[in-house]
Amino acid sequence: MNIKRIAKHLTTSHAQVRRAFPPSTLAAIEKAIKASEAAHAGEVRFAVEGALDGAPLFKGQPARERAIDVFSQLRIWDTQHNNGLLIYLLLADRAVEIVADRGIHAKVNPHEWSKVCRNMEAAFQQSNFEGGVIDGVQAVTRHLVEHFPADGGRIANELPDRPVVL
Repeated sequence: MNIKRIAKHLTTSHAQVRRAFPPSTLAAIEKAIKASEAAHAGEVRFAVEGALDGAPLFKGQPARERAIDVFSQLRIWDTQHNNGLLIYLLLADRAVEIVADRGIHAKVNPHEWSKVCRNMEAAFQQSNFEGGVIDGVQAVTRHLVEHFPADGGRIANELPDRPVVL
């Protein structure tokens, strides 16, 4: 049990999330996701969660495990071509995780996602939340364009582009 982590999560408030991600920032992220999806055949979602609570926190649930839970809860796996991708931020830890559905996971090395996550985390350490997320979306886009270029026969937007605040 990491007491320092528990304290950080217990003291991270919804107000801190709103300060880091005000409506204007959420709108800019949504716009970046829309632009991203126009360039490839993937589906991108962004979710931010202030902190863990209850049993997950006290059991020491890692951000990666929580990101997989959120991927499932948001039904990102529910796309026709298994081409959904989640960028997840656990604000209390300043931890970023990318979870890609099996169609994407089969073509993009997880090491590439890790690099994107670490770059985003570096921006967040400087409190550059909007820039960090938009840069992350653009980095993800470069990989998706390479492996899943837009083919003109794209199915209507299968997942919402609006960021999720949990």
